[in-house]
Amino acid sequence: MSNKGSCLCGKIQFEIDGDFDKFFLCHCSRCRKGTGTAHAANLFSSTATINWLSGKELIKTYLLPETRHARSFCTSCGSAVPTEVAGGKLIVVPAGCLDDDIPIKPTAHIFMDDKAKWEAGLNSCKKYSNAPK
Repeated sequence: MSNKGSCLCGKIQFEIDGDFDKFFLCHCSRCRKGTGTAHAANLFSSTATINWLSGKELIKTYLLPETRHARSFCTSCGSAVPTEVAGGKLIVVPAGCLDDDIPIKPTAHIFMDDKAKWEAGLNSCKKYSNAPK
C-alpha cells in the first residue's frame, strides 16, 4: 500500500510505502498543544518507509526534552508532517497531511483522562457543511 501526502503550502511532498499498524486519536495535553485542537490524529507504522519527494530540507523536528514526544513540521507553512522516531523504526504520520483517503479507521481514543474539559458535549454543537454566516 502507498499513500501520498503533503504540507499545506505543497513544498513538502512525500509517499508512505507500507501499511499502518494503528490510528490513534490522542487527547494528551502535549498533543493538544502541538496541534491546537482537541486531539491529535496520528497513524503509526513500524514497517512502512517514507520517500520524501520534495522539501525534506524544510522539515524541522521538535523533541520535547526528556520525553518521547516529537513532532515534525514544515518551516514554510507550519503544517505537521511525518516524524521518524526510535531511530527510524517507527513512523508517526499526522492523518491530516495525507492527500489520499486513510486506509484504516481510528483504532482508539487515548489519554482520555487528560482530555480538555471543553470537549464534553461536542456532539451536541451545531453542525454546518460550510463556514457559518
